[in-house]
Amino acid sequence: MKEWILWAAQVASDWAIPLLFLLIVGAAAFKKVKLYEEFVEGAKEGFNVGVRIIPYLVAILCAIAIFRSSGALDFAVNGLSFILEPLGIPPEVLPMALVRPLSGSGALGVLSEGLETYGPDSPLGNTLSVMMGSTETTFYVLAVYFGSVAIRKTRHTLAACLIGDAAGLIAAIYVSRFFFN
Repeated sequence: MKEWILWAAQVASDWAIPLLFLLIVGAAAFKKVKLYEEFVEGAKEGFNVGVRIIPYLVAILCAIAIFRSSGALDFAVNGLSFILEPLGIPPEVLPMALVRPLSGSGALGVLSEGLETYGPDSPLGNTLSVMMGSTETTFYVLAVYFGSVAIRKTRHTLAACLIGDAAGLIAAIYVSRFFFN
């Protein structure tokens, strides 16, 4: 059973992007959309958005650097490890769980450090890798994108995003345990 699931996951992974690409091209051809011209127009808009978000990007990256270098991350890991161990969650994954909602590049640093420390094929290395792809950089997205279009009242966005992040992180831990242990 487990081999069949792994095979199906591999096939789905191999074909997901090519099929999505063909679906988009096919839908554009069906609707007679000039795909290349629309792509270029979207790229121009993307560049303008990129210029508008730079101040917000700098602000969030500074905040993350302060969080890591102040020792607050290490303090949080040490303070929460006694709660995580009885739940079967290795405390070593907590830095990823805390940094990932803040920054993709910060999480990549945590991932690289974890892979170097525990090894890329270790259970912790696999768990960290799955966690990296299982959630979004919530605070980064909210700060950059909402800030760039001057949205001040986000209502329930932050709570919904953090619940999604928590679900993704927990699922990553237990799915990794199922597939890699």
